[in-house]
Amino acid sequence: MKAQNNCFIGFEADFKDASAVLFGAGFDGTTSFKPGARFAPSAMREDSWYIESYSPYFDKDLEELNLFDFGDLELPYGDKKNALRIIQEHIQEIIDANKIPIMIGGEHLVSLAPIKALSKKYNDLHIIHFDAHTDLRNEYLGEALSHATVLRRIYDQLGDGRLNQFCIRSGLKEEFEWAKEHSHLEKFTYETLEDRVEILIDKPVYITIDLDVFDPSVFPGTGTPEPGGIDFHDMLKIIKILSRLENVVGMDVVELSPKYDASGVSTAVACKTLRELVLATIK
Repeated sequence: MKAQNNCFIGFEADFKDASAVLFGAGFDGTTSFKPGARFAPSAMREDSWYIESYSPYFDKDLEELNLFDFGDLELPYGDKKNALRIIQEHIQEIIDANKIPIMIGGEHLVSLAPIKALSKKYNDLHIIHFDAHTDLRNEYLGEALSHATVLRRIYDQLGDGRLNQFCIRSGLKEEFEWAKEHSHLEKFTYETLEDRVEILIDKPVYITIDLDVFDPSVFPGTGTPEPGGIDFHDMLKIIKILSRLENVVGMDVVELSPKYDASGVSTAVACKTLRELVLATIK
């Protein structure tokens, strides 16, 4: 596995030496409102060089870790099943090398691929999910594979007791009712996150952050903005709680659509979110 020319700041180690591998999965073929998340990986790489590799929040530096940036996968934009297959095969190569996959989406559907791959290695895999939306529909416009159904498909893969969802503020009534039986879903906030982390502290955990969890006043650059979200200081509190986890086996940030925020603020927020999450959870 070889790196491409551009990389996210601090992800400059060789593949063989790396403990974690970053890659972009720029697919947005099922986006139901405003497309453009396919451009997030390249935008985040470019803008990452303006945020520094050092975090004053955690007093850590990405350069202290061995991190590798593969670059972006080439994905067929009109073929979601084939795109998911390519992502899953790439992640399998990372897992087989005993490294942690870190993915930049793309729409949220791409999160299904790493979870399918990781569930083969970890039969007790758990998900911690931050989002504005439930993503628990069984189908959307007749399609079972969609960014609106991704957590339901993840449930199909993992079963009851594995989904932990926070800050959710939008979805069908049926989705919220379904979650009462099958998912730990907290509406609006993350007050129960500490308790869930204590339960999952030594279990294999995959973290997925749909960046529309942020309020649009903080993060307008997303395809489905939803008022009532968190701010960056909330995200720092969340990540500090997540830092207690002992076995994070993968992570992603998804749903940045950079062209909807010409100021670049959303991309900067996405970059800093990824930096802090990596520094807090890669041991």
